[in-house]
Amino acid sequence: MLTSSTLPVVIVGAGLAGLTVALHLARERPVIVLAKRSRHEGATAWAQGGIVGVLGSDDSIESHVRDTQEAGAGLVDEDTARFIAEHSAAAIEWLVARGVPFSPDPEGPLGLHLTREGGHAVRRIAHAADATGKAIHDALLDEVRRHPRIQLRERWMAVDLVTSRHLRRDEAPRCYGLYALDIDRQRVETLPASAVVLATGGVGKVYRYTSNPDTSTGDGIAMAWRAGCRVGNMEFIQFHPTCLYHPQERSFLITEALRGEGAHLTLPGVDGPEARFMARHDPRLELAPRDIVARAIDFEMKKHGLDHVWLDARPIVHEKGEAFLREHFPTIHARCLSLGIDIAREPIPVVPAAHYTCGGVVTDRAGRSDLPGLYAVGETTYTGLHGANRLASNSLLECVVFGRTCADHILAGPPPAMPVLPDWDESQVENADEQVVISHNWDELRLLMWNYVGIVRTTKRLERALHRIKLLKGEIDDYYANFRVNRDLLELRNLVDCAELIVRSALLRQESRGLHSSRDFPQTLPVSFPTVLVRAARSHGKKGKVKAVGLSG
Repeated sequence: MLTSSTLPVVIVGAGLAGLTVALHLARERPVIVLAKRSRHEGATAWAQGGIVGVLGSDDSIESHVRDTQEAGAGLVDEDTARFIAEHSAAAIEWLVARGVPFSPDPEGPLGLHLTREGGHAVRRIAHAADATGKAIHDALLDEVRRHPRIQLRERWMAVDLVTSRHLRRDEAPRCYGLYALDIDRQRVETLPASAVVLATGGVGKVYRYTSNPDTSTGDGIAMAWRAGCRVGNMEFIQFHPTCLYHPQERSFLITEALRGEGAHLTLPGVDGPEARFMARHDPRLELAPRDIVARAIDFEMKKHGLDHVWLDARPIVHEKGEAFLREHFPTIHARCLSLGIDIAREPIPVVPAAHYTCGGVVTDRAGRSDLPGLYAVGETTYTGLHGANRLASNSLLECVVFGRTCADHILAGPPPAMPVLPDWDESQVENADEQVVISHNWDELRLLMWNYVGIVRTTKRLERALHRIKLLKGEIDDYYANFRVNRDLLELRNLVDCAELIVRSALLRQESRGLHSSRDFPQTLPVSFPTVLVRAARSHGKKGKVKAVGLSG
């Protein structure tokens, strides 16, 4: 049995948030990191644009805070935004010290080239060409693999948290560890932990079209919700304006930095000045925040009966040369060229797709959730930073800054006294007889979310979505109760829980703000608050009801 001094911290997720927490913790504590698929899969490695750093002489903390607040449409917590901005330079320096190969500029601050993205007043995005996420992830993974106190387990998936409720003890609620599925052995094990950190990313796979990897199934949000934690702002799902529209590549993101360097959005089949349409929607044109650009594209596609628009990088070539385009966007250039699209000579077909979850598990700046012993970091969380819409490249920064504060808080406290945890009970279940049920429910859920809970919403669509989600949830819960678990079933269970949270939150917000656009409530209220859902206390074996606090109004 593990003693308190050797009890590990278990981190669920091997992206930037999870690896940052692990590296800081491993100075003093043993750490187990669970990667649901291979260590290289995850949203971090897919991030193209970069990470914010308030570094330049033309920049300031106030400017970054102001841009974050403006993008967040009145729902950003100013203190959180300021804390993040104040620690941005240190976050960049920490990554540089880890060996991250950011694109250089001898004349730039810290010797780095800074680019600009939508919603930013100045150039403040440190990047590694157009594959920043991969560069950061590879560097941290290399350090994690070599660290003697970190155990990285690939193809392990968290099933549920082990809390006081599982022990049936008369005590204040606490998290003591989790149940986790060893996917290769198809065996669920009990993992005691001095603390559990959820760093599982967002919930993009709840939609039919998304820029997210297959790992983005809302696992951490759903587990925390089932354990009794609050979730906030789940109605605010960011749709990235420009995903590649191609039958052979459904999830390839075209970074916002391309527009930052001068690429234009245009309409297919339209010639002359009228082809470039963003002036009809926002004076900032292609550099408006993502929600505005995504809605503009959605509007133009519906108005003209289009299945995509163009993103034209030829103005970059005209101004800065083809060599600049190839050097700064090698991944996009190569991927598009492999599909027969030469972005230096022809426009790129693009369409909006679900990209980032701006809400999640309610946490403070130390990553603490409502449940003692349970922490969360990164896209899994609601910290108040993103408000109603995330400012571009704030996401990687949030992972690094709060990854460190989370680790510091865990290290500052003594490990808990660990009771004997119950083993996973499979005595009343059997092997699944029809796996096709899971795939059918998965497809139905993602399609109804895309059709009814997309970029522009109506109350009737949301009510229809909620009705069907309840039916699906009943079917999935019954399947979960009667058959042995596998990864597909666990992901579907988490997705349907998150879908319900998204729809319930959207129904409660009776206005249009940021990423939530309602045809029935097109106005923006003069005063608004985060949407926070609370799961009422439940007795063992009974489901709790959903309550809402802090609603807009």
